[in-house]
Amino acid sequence: MPDDETQTPTLNRGAAARTSHELHAQRLPGAGDTPAPWLLRLIAVGLVLAALNLRPAITSLGALLEEVREGLHMSGSVAGVLTSVPPLCFAVFGVMAPRLARRFGAGAVVCAGMAAIAAGLVIRPYIGSTAGFLAASALALMGIAVSNILMPVIVKRWFPDRVGTMTGLYSMALALGTALAAAVTVPVTGALGGDWQAGLVVWAVPAALAVLPWIVLVRDRTPAPAPAASGPSAPGRAAPEAPALRITRSRTAWGLACFFGLQATAAYITMGWMPQIFRDAGVSAGTAGLLLAVTMAMGVPLAFVIPRVASRLKQQGPIVVVLGLCGLIGYGGLYLAPAAGAWAWALLLGVANCAFPLALTMIGMRARSGAGVVRLSAFAQSTGYLISIPGPLLVGVLYQHSGGWGLPIALMAGLMIPQMVAGILAGRDRTIEDEC
Repeated sequence: MPDDETQTPTLNRGAAARTSHELHAQRLPGAGDTPAPWLLRLIAVGLVLAALNLRPAITSLGALLEEVREGLHMSGSVAGVLTSVPPLCFAVFGVMAPRLARRFGAGAVVCAGMAAIAAGLVIRPYIGSTAGFLAASALALMGIAVSNILMPVIVKRWFPDRVGTMTGLYSMALALGTALAAAVTVPVTGALGGDWQAGLVVWAVPAALAVLPWIVLVRDRTPAPAPAASGPSAPGRAAPEAPALRITRSRTAWGLACFFGLQATAAYITMGWMPQIFRDAGVSAGTAGLLLAVTMAMGVPLAFVIPRVASRLKQQGPIVVVLGLCGLIGYGGLYLAPAAGAWAWALLLGVANCAFPLALTMIGMRARSGAGVVRLSAFAQSTGYLISIPGPLLVGVLYQHSGGWGLPIALMAGLMIPQMVAGILAGRDRTIEDEC
């Protein structure tokens, strides 16, 4: 009897532990388990809400750049530095994303990223100095950077058989958030009495809401699911661990990094400077914001369609060329008749900006495993954002010292050629595991 009395609590504790473990596994399945449908739906909602907040911090600033410059007494060169801060932060902080994801889990990092975006957007309008504005912007951009890197990873982790569809979904949400911020920031600022600080701080609200779905995944530490085995294995034996990838040896990885960097250069020049180009051509501030919104809104339908089409093709080079040609025509029009054909140029440049969801799709396609996607996403995006840093800054310097937009627009058009070359290289039918 004493033995029974001493053993029963132990057995009950063991049963309770097993029950707790089973319930937790049902909520947050590990590699090889089938996630519950409600969990997948929640993750899809989280992806959409997170993506909606990955660009308003940038495009809302672009729409009010002139007011911010006056309010903080910035020169054109300093404003160029300000438009270069996003790619700089994405390059510096993006490198941290894989290590943070291994330590805390991808869901927890994205959750913290959304909180950092909200905090930075609340602080930066009211800090009262250029240096403080840059620092608070960097906090928000840090959250954007790690979330940027981990979006493809989360898609590969939870939706391995729907990479194109889910990449298209969050890319469409990202484009929608970008366009909304560009379109409504100026009208909202006007409705709030013309206070540019209030017009910027309102974008902290959706960022705070985006934190909520990711709270469920804060405790998820499971790795990405392993790819299906290509052949039989001995029962009871674990699959051999894949060797570490030397990703810098991969031409595909470098091609993808260059393609990502050059499209990011074009995107951040567009988001930071295009409203100013139109305003200098005689377009009103509200219309210039709407033109930027049109450019960004083109990504809403195309960001959903292009990844689905790209994922069905063995090579993505033809899509790269079409997008690049649209960019060349758009920049040519912006140079020759910026006001007369403004809406057409905005549409064409919006099509060209859809190189971003294409690049994200290729990240998911150019690696066979979840671990490979993590490495490739971090390398391509961090290296790509490093490549993109000089572009917006150089545009600001050229604009200030030349007194017009001829040289900056020529630079933008010229960068489209190497972007197409790098995209064709990155779009070949191969994976980094074949080259490392």
